[in-house]
Amino acid sequence: MRLFYSIILLSMFSFSSMAQEGYLASDIDPNLLSRASSVIRTMDMDIEIKDVDQFTYTVKRVITVLNENGDADAAVNIWYNKSRQIRSVRGAIYDEFGRQISKITSKSFKDVSASDNVSLFLDSRLMVFQPNSLMYPYTLEIEYEVRSKQTLNLPDWYPVTTSGVSLENASLTVHVDPDFQLRYKEINYPGAAEVTEEEGIKTYHWRISNKKALKNELYSPLPETFLTSVKLAPEHFTYEKVSGSFSNWQEYGQWMYNVLLKGRSEIPATTASHIKSITADMTDPWEKAKAIYEFVQQKTRYVSIQVGIGGFQPFLASEVDATGYGDCKALVNYTQGLLAVVGIPSDYVVVASGDKKKNALPDFASISQFDHVILRIPFESDTAWVDCTSKDNPFNYLGTFTDDRLAVACTENGGELVRTPRYTSDNSKQIRTAVLNINEEGSVNGTITTEFDGWQYDNRIFLIGEPLREQIKEVPKIYRIGNLTVDSYTIDQEKSSRPTTVEKLSFNASNYGAINADLMFIPLNRLNQSPQPPEARDRENDLYINRGYVDIDSLVYHLPENFKVEQLPKDVHIQHPFGSFSMSVEQKDNELLP
Repeated sequence: MRLFYSIILLSMFSFSSMAQEGYLASDIDPNLLSRASSVIRTMDMDIEIKDVDQFTYTVKRVITVLNENGDADAAVNIWYNKSRQIRSVRGAIYDEFGRQISKITSKSFKDVSASDNVSLFLDSRLMVFQPNSLMYPYTLEIEYEVRSKQTLNLPDWYPVTTSGVSLENASLTVHVDPDFQLRYKEINYPGAAEVTEEEGIKTYHWRISNKKALKNELYSPLPETFLTSVKLAPEHFTYEKVSGSFSNWQEYGQWMYNVLLKGRSEIPATTASHIKSITADMTDPWEKAKAIYEFVQQKTRYVSIQVGIGGFQPFLASEVDATGYGDCKALVNYTQGLLAVVGIPSDYVVVASGDKKKNALPDFASISQFDHVILRIPFESDTAWVDCTSKDNPFNYLGTFTDDRLAVACTENGGELVRTPRYTSDNSKQIRTAVLNINEEGSVNGTITTEFDGWQYDNRIFLIGEPLREQIKEVPKIYRIGNLTVDSYTIDQEKSSRPTTVEKLSFNASNYGAINADLMFIPLNRLNQSPQPPEARDRENDLYINRGYVDIDSLVYHLPENFKVEQLPKDVHIQHPFGSFSMSVEQKDNELLP
């Protein structure tokens, strides 16, 4: 999918004189200093939509950095390409007393590729400026103007984007022709847009002020769900000479299907014949689809090329067939074509990817909400989901990259809001069994077998396919047992209808049991240790657990023959709304069974 650089949250507004008086650090309201590493003094975006095929926007942003933790907040990143031009940029840096230290011009910026480390070619670049100050506090003022020759993708307004940043004032202003149908979505905005019309110009205005810095709290929801923002989208638009309109997801999917997808999935005759031959003896459509998916995994590789309309439209299936590569859009489109050869329908599904689950907004359709494409294959009694960019995923397994979130299927009947499969805690287990032999010196040797399923299937994905010597290097990082030596190690994946990863480890380690006089202290479970969460007082955000799971550890300790157990720990049973924990230990002859 076309990559949108949210780092351009530094939005835009009409230029004013850079010769400002003030920006005294001492003028900041003391209430805004609590928990803040920086304070946004001004964050104003001004957008002028001149026609269906162009708009300009300007930004003025002033931020006072209080300490080194706020330096990153003052960074300026402006992306551009052939249809998006930076028309001007200027700024200055001031000391804590408001005295100008230096000027910022276009020559102050580094011009770098906007590479995302996965795309073979991008037509986008970045102008980057990072303040380098040895004195705190300091204030950065930046103003720039950008012109874009399209209206499909309008910038979102996020006055504050992260924790540790307070805000004095921010505004968004949009100027349009009264006939231009502007759609917008306010999220966590206190109030509603001010809408005025004067001298043939319709103006929308939003403003907020005096926002204290947010706390950085673990297990918080996705920031987009509690930050203030305004999302913008046109009803009618032009992008790279492609025009269209939509005001809801049904119309969005219809435009995608009819304009960008239709007629692009035809498969060359030779490949179509091969697909028919490898599925000829199969009667179950599920098995046919599985065989075709595995064919795609073997034949193709993922290569991203984001240029022009190609950021939204897939390559022809015939091109993927000839070259053996494509991006997510192209590989999904190619797989759709292969499935159609044997009469299996499927749906092109756009989705926001990443470990954090980001949903499409049900009541606001816009193209910028997605960065990935997956495939839905509906059958009579079930539905399969596949990520065509993965060379390793089992059929009907998405993993944590696109699980459990609202997406949009683009079908011949229009767009359909769909939820991708969810991996429940009961179906995402890590089950470990171990036999550990302790000798009189406290050394241990033993075997460990661990099975992972559900979303935990990927717990060892970073080791799959690696040479054995590289896998063995990682084992001591996984199992925090001092002096651990690996005797043997294997990891295998069963790509069945319920995929399972199985890890087997044989090891030994000295000083596992701590000896003091005639006593030996044995840690009951060093195989599954979680870091102690930091103490949280006066929590502000809701407690959010991204995914649930179940871990079950069954360990057997064989003790030396002449040892006896002095004391066993008491059983533990903890039950909370967000999870439960239990542990019990029993002794049987010279065995301990935690």
